[in-house]
Amino acid sequence: MDRIAVRIVSEEGVPLPDYATEGSAGVDLRAAEDVVLRPMERRLVRTGLRMEIPPGYEGQIRPRSGLALRLGLGMVNAPGTIDSDYRGEIAVILVNLGQEEIRLSAGERIAQMVFAPVARAEFVRAEELEPTARGGGGFGSTGS
Repeated sequence: MDRIAVRIVSEEGVPLPDYATEGSAGVDLRAAEDVVLRPMERRLVRTGLRMEIPPGYEGQIRPRSGLALRLGLGMVNAPGTIDSDYRGEIAVILVNLGQEEIRLSAGERIAQMVFAPVARAEFVRAEELEPTARGGGGFGSTGS
């Protein structure tokens, strides 16, 4: 497994992110504040963390499946992307898709972050594209 060095600054009292198990792909991100979300409400939740992600990588913010199943807690923009040149506080846009109010306490795990390599596209103008069996078939065209 590859490892990258990520410099990090945390607010006082905010622990560094950690991996729940040896095989975890993502680190757990925790709320830096108490939050209440009414049904269908969305809120930007602070983590109290700022990171220096190395060039050539991104941080992908993803919802936690247990919270989604138990509470209906999701993310509006999943996955969210943290670019390598961003130096502000990392925050997570949570939404309560459940029927009941959700109360999150400071320190509670709210999302996970996976670090992934990034490729940059070089666009080449063309008059037409190579044909495929699928062609221009869109949503649902493959039978799924």
